Amino acid sequence: MTESAEPPEEADVKLLADALLSAVEHGADTTDADASRVPHVLSTAAFALRDLGTDFVRRYHRLEIDAPSTALDTPVLFVANHGFGGIFDLNVFATGAALDQLHLDRPVTILTHQLAWTLGVGPLIEPLGARPASQHSADEAFGEGHHVLVFPGGDLDASKSWEDRNHIVFGGRSGFARLAIEHEVPIVPVVTAGAGESLFVISSGERLARAIHLDKLLRVKSAPITVSLPWGLSIGAVGILPYLPLPTKLHTRILSLMRADAGEQPDDYAARVQASMQRALTEMTRRRLPILG
Repeated sequence: MTESAEPPEEADVKLLADALLSAVEHGADTTDADASRVPHVLSTAAFALRDLGTDFVRRYHRLEIDAPSTALDTPVLFVANHGFGGIFDLNVFATGAALDQLHLDRPVTILTHQLAWTLGVGPLIEPLGARPASQHSADEAFGEGHHVLVFPGGDLDASKSWEDRNHIVFGGRSGFARLAIEHEVPIVPVVTAGAGESLFVISSGERLARAIHLDKLLRVKSAPITVSLPWGLSIGAVGILPYLPLPTKLHTRILSLMRADAGEQPDDYAARVQASMQRALTEMTRRRLPILG
């Protein structure tokens, strides 16, 4: 009798565990001879973690994806919204799953908050295409013919209170629109609903963040006050630390591409993109029941 094949999710768990154990074993006493193994170990761990996260949102969060069938033959700027959290944001995995469904023919560079590198997570996610969010990273990616993915709202969009969970918050940021205009690439908005119901956010904590100068220390403008599993009441930690999300249904929709009008200013283009995303999110959540979808 032949042994049955291992389920994909169990294989991913074992692969991730092996990679992380190997990284720990080599991290303390890396010699010149085995230093070249470390990037490979990190890459293996990163892809295993991505596959686990994608499978998690598909199964546990019953991810529903609306994606167009049209091919993207040239580089585009994907503009997505946050759900909750920075490093551990369900919207990141949902957006990745949606882009996988497009069967893209070129790499995607993900512009990511510098906090990931400050906390030491950056090297783990670099194999997945993550780069510090900057003009240089975007210029380099488009110069190499990549697609680029950005979450313009940053920590403001990622720390919304429960009552604001179905709002797109960019905080007046328009740098992404300027990038699209400069590189003459269209914007493809990606909207995800539901992640704001994976825990209860009492407040975004923006006043607290200003009071303790987090904007100067870590370049973040919020310190969300949350109630989640297993942490209970927490200030500023959840979203950086992983948490057990409630089984809220996720719904991701890829919208039609948008181009800047002739002579359109970045602020106006950014506002038009945000308005389009907000209309989609409002429509997606109009009859939504919290957590159930």
